[in-house]
Amino acid sequence: MAEGVEVIERNKKAQFEYDIEDTLEAGIVLEGSEVKSVRNGKVSLDGAY
Repeated sequence: MAEGVEVIERNKKAQFEYDIEDTLEAGIVLEGSEVKSVRNGKVSLDGAY
């Protein structure tokens, strides 16, 4: 993982339900209220695709 990068959320449910053969690192761009939710610790990957 790159230096200075903070992991905000991991999809633990996917690791439990599926056999993970390979992993990759990805990022997203957040705007406005999305950033506020992350800062407040209200992140959820349920329903994400």
